[in-house]
Amino acid sequence: MRHLDYIYGMNFLSHYYFEQQSSSPEMVLGTVLPDLLKNANKNWSIHPEKKADLFDQTQTSAILQGWKRHLEVDRIFHLAPFFNQKMQELKNLLISILTESPVRPSFLAHIGVELLLDHLLIAHEKINVSKFYEKLDTVNEDALTDFLKLCAIDDVNHFFKFYQSFKSSRYLLSYQKLENIAYALQRICMRLWEHPFTEKTNYQLISILEFYKTQLEVDFMVIFEEIENKLN
Repeated sequence: MRHLDYIYGMNFLSHYYFEQQSSSPEMVLGTVLPDLLKNANKNWSIHPEKKADLFDQTQTSAILQGWKRHLEVDRIFHLAPFFNQKMQELKNLLISILTESPVRPSFLAHIGVELLLDHLLIAHEKINVSKFYEKLDTVNEDALTDFLKLCAIDDVNHFFKFYQSFKSSRYLLSYQKLENIAYALQRICMRLWEHPFTEKTNYQLISILEFYKTQLEVDFMVIFEEIENKLN
């Protein structure tokens, strides 16, 4: 399905980890909404956190609260020594298979670490992906519509078409399998480069991810604990 091309590479599940106990589905949505909007239309660039006074209704305020949490989690994560160390380790493994590829090892390593973290959260039962979708299914869509209009989104219908596809596909359940992480990385690169990988490179990528997963798995929860401590 074509809509699946949009959702590869976003670490939705790592963001959900921090809000999985929330009783507000609108706040849960807010934590992944920046990436949903980015994928629905790459030209949409909004900053509702700069206009917080507009979101005075309970549910639009909850969406904004989730949005702010997303920004804060991203900020802490990308500045963390843990992330930079893990990205460098994976980059070093990828360099040898990308010598004839236009893909930058640092770019692939950045996204690769993020998606491996999503995979490990599932593998170690730190999150329940089905419950994530169940919460999205109970979001008040009128409140979401109001939020988007307050953000001056010019085509709310287009967003909802994408959003419904995102929910109905349940694609993130596929992150349980490592080969789907490799496929996701390939699709991301295909959005930027016409022929990013050869068939041989694809197989090598899966092997590297399988190898590096075992290293990352040893202490992957460190970054989630660090972020959680700084959020609280």
